[in-house]
Amino acid sequence: MNRRFLPSVSGLLAFESAARHGSITAAASELNLTQSAVSRQIRQLEDFLDVGLFQRIHQRVQLTSTGRAYLADVARILGDLSSATHRTVTGAGDASSLSLAVLPTFATRWLVPRLPSFVAMCPDVLLRLSVRTSPFEFATDSMDVAIHYGNPNWPGGVAHLIFDEVIVPVCSPTYRGENGLKTPEDLSRVVLLHEANRSWAWPDWFRKHGVDKVHASRGPCFDQSLMLSQAAVSGLGVALLPRFVIEDELSNGTLIQPVEHELFTDRAYYLVVPESKSTSPVIESFRIWLTGQAQSFRLAKQKVSGDMRTKTSLRRSARQDSSEIRVRPWEHRPARLQIAKLRDR
Repeated sequence: MNRRFLPSVSGLLAFESAARHGSITAAASELNLTQSAVSRQIRQLEDFLDVGLFQRIHQRVQLTSTGRAYLADVARILGDLSSATHRTVTGAGDASSLSLAVLPTFATRWLVPRLPSFVAMCPDVLLRLSVRTSPFEFATDSMDVAIHYGNPNWPGGVAHLIFDEVIVPVCSPTYRGENGLKTPEDLSRVVLLHEANRSWAWPDWFRKHGVDKVHASRGPCFDQSLMLSQAAVSGLGVALLPRFVIEDELSNGTLIQPVEHELFTDRAYYLVVPESKSTSPVIESFRIWLTGQAQSFRLAKQKVSGDMRTKTSLRRSARQDSSEIRVRPWEHRPARLQIAKLRDR
């Protein structure tokens, strides 16, 4: 490291704050300094760099092109320094911590509600969840593992399947009743609700279920799954959503499947573990727990789908009273036993 090119942290803080606010006065208030102190620190930084970072325009400051480029790196470095300090203070960098990069909807609707059982199994593990929406370099990031959506390709990482993506059509009970929705063809004449990053969903769904000549790309579009599910609950139309996103709504009846037809996509959710940490006992404990939770979720989903098919079959059968449906209960070794062995290593 060449210390000749390391400016003072106080000068960087003054520069970042003034650039973000566009004002020396606002930066001084945020940093609890006088305006002259902030101005002096910025001048010292400019002298150190031998470049101008700001143009002074009346009571405002405006970044130069060099200042804008420098700000991007400075803001990232200060953010990393703050995160590293927080991890050190809270002990989140020790061997019993787990930093997990998550997708916001997956974490909110599926992962976080299940975390109490992991905490009960591994009470000494300190969890830290941060949002990451695209692959990143584990070597330059503070995350230990990541939840990934898409294909199992992540340079330097090993992808463990959580579950495949299954999307289902849903709407409010009132909307189905008002529009008489019973078959896939019926959905071709109602309002279709779309998610921005799944523009392919409705065309693929209609194609799979043999419905032609549908304007499947028309209809309101929403940026996030949670917005889309709320639109369906509010009666705006029919949405295609991953089943895990709408577990609660399907359970409490605010959303229903107007037809049973699903769409298995070519995408899935994965736990990605960096190759360099594949032998970590904490990460292995989390992987075992997570895959166990995913298996329980898949089996419960299969049972629900089987029950729906059974009810339909019974309604269509002329021999309902002679039909007997038995569901064999799922038995598996508890993940607790496996995790206990790992913790004894």
